[in-house]
Amino acid sequence: MKEKKFYPDYLSEIIFVVLIAFELLLVIALTCPPPVGRQIDFTKSFQPLPEWYFLWIYQLIRYFPGNAIFVGAVIVPAVFAFLLLAIPYIDKGANGRRKASIVFFGLLLMAVVLTLLSQI
Repeated sequence: MKEKKFYPDYLSEIIFVVLIAFELLLVIALTCPPPVGRQIDFTKSFQPLPEWYFLWIYQLIRYFPGNAIFVGAVIVPAVFAFLLLAIPYIDKGANGRRKASIVFFGLLLMAVVLTLLSQI
């Protein structure tokens, strides 16, 4: 029995299998295309919405119209982030854990309520 060598014996088998797999993939891709995006209803007006984790900011800037939008879009979220970063420092001292918990759950409640309000 003749010993098989990589070239040309195994290489031709590998190329043959790769071509068959590619052809199978091509047939599946052409016969069963995936749905692209969501269906568009042209009778409704388009209202873009941000992702769910930005909905609270989206709702917040509704309360600051016109020139005050900077406050709702930059200042309030910056204060929010500052308070989150300050929690370890609030936690020190007497009743620190309680104060830190109140700050955290207050911010969390604000974000959840604003997110839910944006869906109404």
